[in-house]
Amino acid sequence: MLNKIHHVAIICSDYQRSKSFYVETLGLKVIKETYRKERNSYKLDLRIGETEQIELFSFQGTPERPSYPEARGLRHLAFEVNDIDSVKKSLEDKEIIVEPIRVDELTGKKYTFFQDPDGLPLELYES
Repeated sequence: MLNKIHHVAIICSDYQRSKSFYVETLGLKVIKETYRKERNSYKLDLRIGETEQIELFSFQGTPERPSYPEARGLRHLAFEVNDIDSVKKSLEDKEIIVEPIRVDELTGKKYTFFQDPDGLPLELYES
């Protein structure tokens, strides 16, 4: 019935800061940027890999995301990487705080977490 995840939508508090983070820091490619005057809102379509997308939205007056203790709903967004050590170092070189690398006890794969500018938990998971 379902083929794949088409996109993940993220609402940010500071559009320019988040755009810089996802495009410059994480290296995602811009597909299309749209300013919606009637909403005073941006929508930025970003490419991940060959077909996956992130939609980055800006809306005025959005509430903060509850994180600690964790709330029900989407827990985090995970990115697959080939070499977690090099990606972790690259992010840290850009002054992004990255948690220590752990090993998934079920799969034996390495993973770690960091956050976007709004505190959204992001995961790196080694393929």
